[in-house]
Amino acid sequence: MIKELIAIALGGNMILQKGQPKTYEQQLANLRKAIQVIVDIINMEYDVILTHGNGPQVGNILLQQQAGIETGIPAQPLNVCGAMSQGQIGFMIQTALEERLFECNLKTKRVVAIITRALVDKSDPAFKEPTKPIGPFYTEEEAIELHRKTKDTYINDAGRGYRKVVPSPIPLEILEGETIRRCVKEGDIVIAVGGGGIPVARENGHFIDVEAVIDKDRATEVLATQIDADGLMILTNVPNAFLNFGKENQQAIETVSIVEMERYIEQGFFAKGSMKPKVESAINFVKNGGKYAIITNPANALKALQGKAGTRVVK
Repeated sequence: MIKELIAIALGGNMILQKGQPKTYEQQLANLRKAIQVIVDIINMEYDVILTHGNGPQVGNILLQQQAGIETGIPAQPLNVCGAMSQGQIGFMIQTALEERLFECNLKTKRVVAIITRALVDKSDPAFKEPTKPIGPFYTEEEAIELHRKTKDTYINDAGRGYRKVVPSPIPLEILEGETIRRCVKEGDIVIAVGGGGIPVARENGHFIDVEAVIDKDRATEVLATQIDADGLMILTNVPNAFLNFGKENQQAIETVSIVEMERYIEQGFFAKGSMKPKVESAINFVKNGGKYAIITNPANALKALQGKAGTRVVK
């Protein structure tokens, strides 16, 4: 039996939930609880690639950099902070997943976390218009005061509070794609594209650093397409993509075609920087040859794979 390969983008709420202490112990405890759904998917005879966001973590690392300046410690740039968060979160997912696989008698499965770079175009217009939320949530008053002090840009993130936003260029290629493909062929469970990957651009025949944060759902789609994955699953904190989200007449989107979903985007149903990139990533994956793309929450992930829950984008 040939297994299907599915790329799964883990939702940030699987790692850290709003209002929780941002400690290593709390994040690892959350992952230990949340990782069972991934083990269940593996038990359904899927090969799995896991990706993850890094918004709260990279935001906190940036705050640590700012605090260090006062004691004479040089601050690291945003892309380096992203690399730090890849190591941190990848290690936590690896730890939680290996523990659970051992408990489920799947200890022969190897789990590998790969530091991943995403190629971007340094002339991408996103560098002139920051849109990607990172870091903690603030009240409107706190955001105004922070903007006054730092000149950083803050936006209302889908009604959940105000967050700092940074440039988020479109990923063109995952540079470690072939390495990841080989690991999957060997039967490894791969953790990659953390925080969307470390952004780099090509200049004079080599790669240069750029300061940005790549949307992890867009980068997951690029990786999934590169390595010919069968499916893409984007896990988030809601069971479906919705029309009129948060309103009395909100309506869950179930199985939907590319054409229908593109029409919903044109009609402005999805929040920029929140659900919109998830929907666009789902569309692009199916357009580029993927069989299906799913948007749902962890509680509905297994049912969604069976076509009984979530939003499923097909041709």
